[in-house]
Amino acid sequence: MRIAVGADNFGAELKDAVKAHLTAAGHDVQDLGGEAPYYATAAEAARRIGHGQAERAILCCGTGMGMAIIANKFPGVYAAVCENAEAAEKSRSINNSNVLTLGGFLTTPEAAREIVHRWMSTEFTAGWNPEIKAWLENSMKDIALLEERQFGAGLQAKK
Repeated sequence: MRIAVGADNFGAELKDAVKAHLTAAGHDVQDLGGEAPYYATAAEAARRIGHGQAERAILCCGTGMGMAIIANKFPGVYAAVCENAEAAEKSRSINNSNVLTLGGFLTTPEAAREIVHRWMSTEFTAGWNPEIKAWLENSMKDIALLEERQFGAGLQAKK
């Protein structure tokens, strides 16, 4: 899978640990660096997802929140701040998140590896009964309509 990873100064060390984990697992990792301001890095990762250059992204800043706020301003990007593996799993199975954000102030490299593993290995709707699966799948159609109204015709983001 093609995964963009990036950070600001507060998340650079954590990003490097995540990158090593993803590379060891055989993923195609696009390193966006760790020096730019969080908003520039998050915007670049979101653009890559929107243009199909990356399927997912993992972003690290001090809390993960700044990266998520910026990334979520782009159509087709569903960024989730996850501070534990359970939240990461639910962000994929319920919300179909395609961007994971982590906090360098809050998350150890060991915890990040478990969070990333859970996030990467969980499919949308995994573990839900058929009725809830159907509802979740339909919710993504409704969200796409909301995005279309907000961002207009020609929405290019990959779902």
